[in-house]
Amino acid sequence: MTTQRRNGHVVASGVRAVMALAIGVIAVPPLVGSEKASRAVRLTSDSSPTTPSSELPQQQPRRPDGDGGVAVEGESRQWHKLTVTLDGPYAHELDNEPNPFVDYEMNVTFTHESGSPSYVVPGYFAADGDAADSSAESGTKWRAHLSADKPGRWDYKISFRHGETIIDSDDPESEPLAPYDGTSGQFDVAPSDKSGRDLRAHGRLQYVKERYLKFAGTGEYFLKAGADAPETLLAYVDFDGTVTRKPQKSPLKTWGPHVRDWRDGDPTWQDDKGKGLIGAINYLSGKGCNAFSFLTYNAGGDGDNVWPFVERDDKMHYDCSKLDQWGIVFDHGTARGMYLHFKMQETENDDHRLNNRNDANVPESLDGGDLGPQRRLYCRELIARFGHNLALNWNLGEENTQSTEQQKSMIDYLARVDPYGHPIVVHTYPNRQDDVYRPLIGDRSELTGVSLQNGNVGDTHWQVIKWVRESEQAGKPWVVAFDESGNAAHGQPPDLGYKGFDGHDRQGKETYTEHRVRRETLWGTLLGGGGGVEYYFGYQFVENDLVCEDWRSRDRSWDYCRIALDFFRDHQVPFHRMRAANELVDSDPRDNRRYCFADLGELYLAYVADGAPTSLDLREAEGRFSVMWFNPRTGGDLTRGSVETLDGGGQRDLGTPPTDPEEDWLAVIRKR
Repeated sequence: MTTQRRNGHVVASGVRAVMALAIGVIAVPPLVGSEKASRAVRLTSDSSPTTPSSELPQQQPRRPDGDGGVAVEGESRQWHKLTVTLDGPYAHELDNEPNPFVDYEMNVTFTHESGSPSYVVPGYFAADGDAADSSAESGTKWRAHLSADKPGRWDYKISFRHGETIIDSDDPESEPLAPYDGTSGQFDVAPSDKSGRDLRAHGRLQYVKERYLKFAGTGEYFLKAGADAPETLLAYVDFDGTVTRKPQKSPLKTWGPHVRDWRDGDPTWQDDKGKGLIGAINYLSGKGCNAFSFLTYNAGGDGDNVWPFVERDDKMHYDCSKLDQWGIVFDHGTARGMYLHFKMQETENDDHRLNNRNDANVPESLDGGDLGPQRRLYCRELIARFGHNLALNWNLGEENTQSTEQQKSMIDYLARVDPYGHPIVVHTYPNRQDDVYRPLIGDRSELTGVSLQNGNVGDTHWQVIKWVRESEQAGKPWVVAFDESGNAAHGQPPDLGYKGFDGHDRQGKETYTEHRVRRETLWGTLLGGGGGVEYYFGYQFVENDLVCEDWRSRDRSWDYCRIALDFFRDHQVPFHRMRAANELVDSDPRDNRRYCFADLGELYLAYVADGAPTSLDLREAEGRFSVMWFNPRTGGDLTRGSVETLDGGGQRDLGTPPTDPEEDWLAVIRKR
């Protein structure tokens, strides 16, 4: 017998030192001979291998199968997470024949009493049902999550099938597994009782074929602002089975600076684990931000410390306890009003293209970039375990280099399996935007938006306008977000004064500060018609994209984000009806000194970055307009400047803001 240590305890690759009665086990015949060889070929390849953590067909000893009982757990309210847990066949994470992640398929159909909506929700193996706390690797619990749109009675029916590698086919040859298949029941859902930032007060955030996402419950349109860094957010010491292959470059995080932000009543696991990361989410939410991003798979990448599997190179066996712990963090994010940006892979492991080579061998890639069993299973597991969250997107990957056909296959699969229709986006290199995005635009794919990156913050505004307009012209408006503005070395710098930052990077090179980012990234995106921003932290700064554990390093920048989001909400700005109109302030989209965002004839937002005299073209407008000024550095009420009213029908001088005319200001010109 050989053993390996995982999740803080010894796991046997042979016979485990645990006694159990092997009775009541449903017989699923093991594979032999050519069947086993054929299966191995389907699950792996020379270029994208997967190495089982155990060579045994099944972990021993076995325990009885479940009796088919069903429990419905959770707060039975609209938009809340409700969990159907089936007491099903006994399995172990490391089992190969049958593999619980590949050879069983559980789906639950949830239908509202009115007949609509009806969702087919993928299920997953949940070990003992308490794996986040127990670190269990085996059990009889199988789960599916619903976030119900409507109050009232909901019916459910479970489909539970088994067959060889059934996850690897759209029409698998499989058989129903008694007594689990066909189990049904019902439960009642009450209206939501949540309020404030909690997303359960607002409903699911949906792509509605417009430039902005919209909450299904309240009908409000959404703007995001938050953290794109660290990409290694999930490389956390408190998660089971989490190690780093690059301890010097990318050590595991404790999130120690944010332990103080954890509050009584917040979730933990295994007594008091999780306080640092839960506290970090509290902090960012408390600053008024509403988004954070993370890689869910970076083996072979810059961090090489995040994967959902039981072991780094075992792509077909998933770590139940680690993923349950991830789920606690994501659920807390939903309760704190946070949009979850799932970056599903990165450029170093998305396919066999690497460093401008199309013939590289990347063993960490899933199916070499194709939609095979590894990638199907990966997508399905993320959807099944986390897709109930109300605000999220599936990003194909950071700096994605898959071919257009590979991207389309992955996009189509995500769209087909995700019952809730969450947005699907893709991120790529600054110089590859045209090559990657144009083949996916309009009716060419199910893509709903783009996650932009550039090499110069000064290019943010015009690039947002470009993709907003191109997608609209193609007949399917995209949600355009700027998630990585600035070059890799700098991105979003720390606040001036943080750990001595004085506007120079670690090599002594003078760079820009938080103020330019506020002007050109934040307001440049929002006034270009973009759906929001996330801030990337450059590698030439402390608290960068790989090692950041302290979001307070950008404390004032989060304030600027809150100020911007509050402006649009508090002043009831109908941004979903507005368009970039820089020509009205005699400005080119590449000139970041002035922006104009307009609902023509009704409302104009004129952003003036440097106090330069500005006029507004109202020749096509009629009536009288009020002129007020908003301070994007401090927020607050609108104030009067030197000019209080303008008449339509001509070119009109906006005058000067109330104070500090050399600073950036936003003029609000509204029809009276």
